[in-house]
Amino acid sequence: MMPKKSDKKHKANPVQDLPDAITPEDPMAQKKAEKKRYEKELERLHVELAYLQSWVKATGARIIVVFEGRDAAGKGGVIKALTERVSPRVFRVTALPAPSDREKTQMFFQRYMAHFPAAGEIVIFDRSWYNRAGVDRVMGFASPEKVEHFLKLATPVEKTIVDSGIQLIKYFLDVDMDEQDKRFRERIDNPVKQWKLSPMDVESYRKWWEYSAAYDEMISRSDSEWAPWWVVPSNDKKRARINCITHLLSQIPYERIPYDKPKLGKRAAKPEGYRESGLARNVVPDVF
Repeated sequence: MMPKKSDKKHKANPVQDLPDAITPEDPMAQKKAEKKRYEKELERLHVELAYLQSWVKATGARIIVVFEGRDAAGKGGVIKALTERVSPRVFRVTALPAPSDREKTQMFFQRYMAHFPAAGEIVIFDRSWYNRAGVDRVMGFASPEKVEHFLKLATPVEKTIVDSGIQLIKYFLDVDMDEQDKRFRERIDNPVKQWKLSPMDVESYRKWWEYSAAYDEMISRSDSEWAPWWVVPSNDKKRARINCITHLLSQIPYERIPYDKPKLGKRAAKPEGYRESGLARNVVPDVF
């Protein structure tokens, strides 16, 4: 499903097209130029995210951002780029584990709703209730009847969420078969990435086409006017991060809130009679 175009206009976060990449003859110079271009654009977006954060706190806005996608599509990298320079008290990342025995007896949406935002919060779901239409379906963790029940309920439940005043934004990160294969093999060979490859990932590799069919139906049946799906092509991780964050900013009508700079004043004078304790102190030795 192709992303929809938004006709909203926003004052504080004009979306600018990235400048054309520098393409010198030296491949190493080209790589450095691309990295510098990426870092410069990400720095600009981090400033805009700080403005968004101030607006959310000042207005009491409530926002949910859902990230779904193929395994190894780069959800973690996008979320890290999105949140690394903002407050975790405002941008709350939620990645729920497998449901407990108690949670399995609850209404399906119940454990997710417990993490919904209060005023002045943005909640980012690293995977969400759409597990039911993806991994639960393909791996047989939910019966076909439960999957069908979820697909029928997803749209009206999300309408209720939006009608309550919460803005809901949904992203699906997509990579092609060859790129996923490359990333899985890199995880196998790199000790610092091996933790990322779970038995479930291996199964998703084998069940590529089953996941394709499941995701196609999930997106087509839960895409709505009030909570549309936005697909993020993610073969290029850095481009996906820039594109996704830029799009997210364009979806929220935030404004820059004037910052009331505090005055530090002067430090209080040293109290009379104050002396260093003289106790032995363990200091970490210099090694760098």
